[in-house]
Order: sequence, then structure tokens, then C-alpha cells
Amino acid sequence: MITSVQNAKVKHVVALQQKSSLRREESLFVVEGQREIEHCVGCGYEVVELFVNESERSRIRELENISPLTSHLVTPQVYEKMAYRGSTEGMIAVVKCRDHSLSSLPSSIFHLTSSPLIIVLESVEKPGNIGAILRSADAAGVDAVIICDPLTDLYNPNLIRASIGGVFSVPTAVCTSEECIAFLKQHGVTILTAQLQDSHLYYDYDMTHATAIVMGTESTGLTNVWREAADAHIRIPMLGRLDSLNVSVSAAILMFEAVRQRQSPEVYFGKK
Repeated sequence: MITSVQNAKVKHVVALQQKSSLRREESLFVVEGQREIEHCVGCGYEVVELFVNESERSRIRELENISPLTSHLVTPQVYEKMAYRGSTEGMIAVVKCRDHSLSSLPSSIFHLTSSPLIIVLESVEKPGNIGAILRSADAAGVDAVIICDPLTDLYNPNLIRASIGGVFSVPTAVCTSEECIAFLKQHGVTILTAQLQDSHLYYDYDMTHATAIVMGTESTGLTNVWREAADAHIRIPMLGRLDSLNVSVSAAILMFEAVRQRQSPEVYFGKK
């Protein structure tokens, strides 16, 4: 039982929650909540340490397939100190990071007979937006998400929370824009950049073949390196007074257009 908020392990968890530099240095991150931890482990991640709120343990069912190196009971006061958010089902895990280089993406997504759908995000700064996009990507069956020139790390607590597990289930890589463009062209993937200028309506383009949909920041959009590398520029029609949607909403619209095109009418409208 850990009873002091000054305990070294408690301080370590708090630091991992707050400092991206420490997460990178130690290749560790924190997951809160039984559902999220189970999903994380189910996607092949390794739990290093597990902390359970002593006052909640009677409500916590036994976790399957989780064999942390160490487990600890903590008092409610200590748990409150460790938790990044409010209600987290009385459980916190320290987990090993994965490799997120381009080479880590499953080779199966580029099988000769497949037409992968890839979402590319250039310098999207808000962790919540990236998390929401990963959540939508999981729902749409996207083959991979590639984050270029990132302004936040993949294991930011807000990103994990917003993704509702999508950060664990969707194959994700992190690299520079130049590396990503070379990678996509090497594999014959059509690059569609979402932008307002010099663009055409998104539903006029065939997304049934290998396709990468590229999104930029809400404030400045995509850089010229992507505009010049694109095979086509696409846009979502704006009929109101505002000039743009939230990037996560835009990404969801575009990826589900690809889903619509790739599904037969019977499957898409729930008749099969």
C-alpha cells in the first residue's frame, strides 16, 4: 500500500503525465481507466506497473492478459494525486511505448491487391484533435495514420483520452513531411490534400484505390511541400459564414467518403 503523495513512484507517474520529454527519454507513458488499459493490452502493449485505488478495488474486475512487473494499492488521496483526469475507474498503468517509425507500419497495408486508406496530419497542434481523428480512423477502418512534423507527442494524456483507444488500435507513424511524401510515392499512393485554395469538391475524386488524405492545421493549413506533392487538391463545401470546420470533423467527413465509395450500396446502407 502506497500512502504518501511524496512516494517516488507516485512522483514518477505524475511526471510522466506532465512531461513529454520524460516520456520520450524513458519510452514510457500512462494510461488511466480499466477499459482503456484493457484495450491497450489487447492491442499488444506491455504494462510495466499497475496502480489500483484501494477504495475502488472491490468494484474492479480481474484484468485478463495483464501481467505487470509490479502492482500497487494506493490510498484515494494518492490516487487523486496521480490521476490526470477525474473518473478513471480506480486504475492507472505505466506502459511501454512502441516504435512509430514509418518502417513500423504493417507491410500488409501495401499488399499488391489492397488499396490502403491513409490519413496524414501535418503539424496538427491540439492533442484532442489528433485523438478524435484516431477515434474516427478506427471507426472507418483506416489502414494507417501518419503524423508529420508533430507539435505534440503521441502519448499525451489528452490525446489518449480523446482517442478512446484509437491511439492503440490504429497503426500510426511519426515522421517528417518529406519522409512521408517519399514513402507514399514509393508505394504508389495517391495524395489528396485538403485545402480551400485551388481545389475541387472532395466527392468528385475516386478514393477506391490507394489513397492518402492529407490535413493541415486549422490556422494555416498545409505547407507548400504538401500542396506541390499532391496529385489533387480537395475541399469540403462551406455553405455558412465560417471558412472552415474543425480539423477532426473535416478528417471524419473525408475518410467516411472513402468508406462510402469502397462499400457496395448493400453493405453501406446496412442491408448486408
